[in-house]
Amino acid sequence: MDLQDKLGRLGISGNLFTVYLSAIDVGTATVASLAQRTGLPRTTTYDAVTRLEEEGLVEFQGSGRKRTVVARDPSVLMEYVAARRQMVTDMLPQLRSMYNHVRGKPQIRFYEGLEGIRTVLWDSLRDSSLTLRATFSMYEIEGTPGLDEIERYLQARIERNISMRAIRSRSRDTHAIWPSSKKDMREVRFTPPTLTLAMTTLIYGDTVALISSKRENYGLIIESEEYAAHQGMLFEAVWMACEPAQPSVSGQPADAH
Repeated sequence: MDLQDKLGRLGISGNLFTVYLSAIDVGTATVASLAQRTGLPRTTTYDAVTRLEEEGLVEFQGSGRKRTVVARDPSVLMEYVAARRQMVTDMLPQLRSMYNHVRGKPQIRFYEGLEGIRTVLWDSLRDSSLTLRATFSMYEIEGTPGLDEIERYLQARIERNISMRAIRSRSRDTHAIWPSSKKDMREVRFTPPTLTLAMTTLIYGDTVALISSKRENYGLIIESEEYAAHQGMLFEAVWMACEPAQPSVSGQPADAH
């Protein structure tokens, strides 16, 4: 696959590709000189440059007749791709809802290994309008995906303004971290001593995600309105039987998670 095909897959094709490569080749040029180099009409070249500027790939400098087009460092393509990834992520909840409604069937996705578990974990942050209900087996997630990954996940959750209600079992806790915290939009409760959670479950919207132990090493996403409602009902029943965790004081954890 050559450069034209690769950029085309990013949406930089046709006139955009021609003008973009010419802008990179000359570094700084007027729209008129770019039109001459590419053989495109001046209005077509100007439209392409305007699109490329909107995407952050080139910029206008100066004003009037001295106005020139300057190609930005190609490394901005990483930002270009990231912006499109975020746009797709933002659209997914609505598109999935439409897709599942038409099909009328639950969707089940199975993932193996560490990367699969990460995929399942991060899927729960796909919609900032949802409140996340979770049961965490701290002993298991310390092994897979690991506490560093969970810390990154929790920070992303806060950045996306997603609140969390979490249930944990003291017998499975490994560190005194992540307590109840208004600042971190997190409320934590602990199960009675007779009830031990050995698996991590995330409930969000009409979706339930499950993360296994490191021994079985898999993640599962189930999109089903009925199943999510059933798991939500069980979560609320357990929640009512749990002991509220003490909130953190002056940034210091008073309980775990």
